[in-house]
Amino acid sequence: MTLRITHLGTGSRGNSTLLETDEVKVLIDQGFSGAQLEKRLGLLGISPEEIDCALISHHHGDHGGGANIAQRKWKMQILSNERTALELGLDPKLTSYFDSLDLIKIGEELSVLPVPVPHSGSDNVAFIASYKGERAAVITDLGSWTDELVRHVYACEHISIEANYDEKRLDSGPYPYSLKERIRGRGGHLSNNQTGQFLAEVCTKATRNIVLTHLSEKNNSPHLAESTVLYHISDVFDGDIHISLQDGPEMSHYIGKTEMETNHTKTKNHSKIV
Repeated sequence: MTLRITHLGTGSRGNSTLLETDEVKVLIDQGFSGAQLEKRLGLLGISPEEIDCALISHHHGDHGGGANIAQRKWKMQILSNERTALELGLDPKLTSYFDSLDLIKIGEELSVLPVPVPHSGSDNVAFIASYKGERAAVITDLGSWTDELVRHVYACEHISIEANYDEKRLDSGPYPYSLKERIRGRGGHLSNNQTGQFLAEVCTKATRNIVLTHLSEKNNSPHLAESTVLYHISDVFDGDIHISLQDGPEMSHYIGKTEMETNHTKTKNHSKIV
């Protein structure tokens, strides 16, 4: 039995990540339309009705904008903090509230810990999933980090984290000055360099794979994100690093597996992940 982590797609047009064990199927965020969620899950051979619940990190539309749709269309159970639920107008009958650092048990062996992260205009949380003694972190939309976040992410076997922008591309790009300042502020997003610096604090030899998410289509590129992050972590990380883009799902990663089973499987041309 393993925990499979599959990004259905990450970016400004929608985010969602599937956590799947033999027992449960859980979404982290639901920022897609109903049709897009159905299509992306379908590529994995899963229907939305099979999802046990969705945990929403914060109320911004690209992370929680599809939660209400999922409740109306599939009666999906949504877990969020109270502010997020109110901002999204979620159905109270299908919504459960958590507070930061509440340990959420889902099934017999999967637990998820919401950890607060700085992001303006939202009570945003990262999620640390624990399964069979191993941990996976899914962290997005933060302009900085805290000692508390470092403590909970340290030595996770899997880390998904945003690497939103390259500083030079943002400076020379088309955004107005006010938006550039908001993006690089403490409540904005992480640059490639900041992501590398954070990962250098939390990666250990236990960390087997990293996925960089939420890359800006205008202010970043996969090769810049990967090379910049690797510059910072080459002394502490020798596992696999991959990029999750807007059009997924692209790959799955696993925790709770034996060493021989840790290779991920990829999809090409929308083939099914097996």
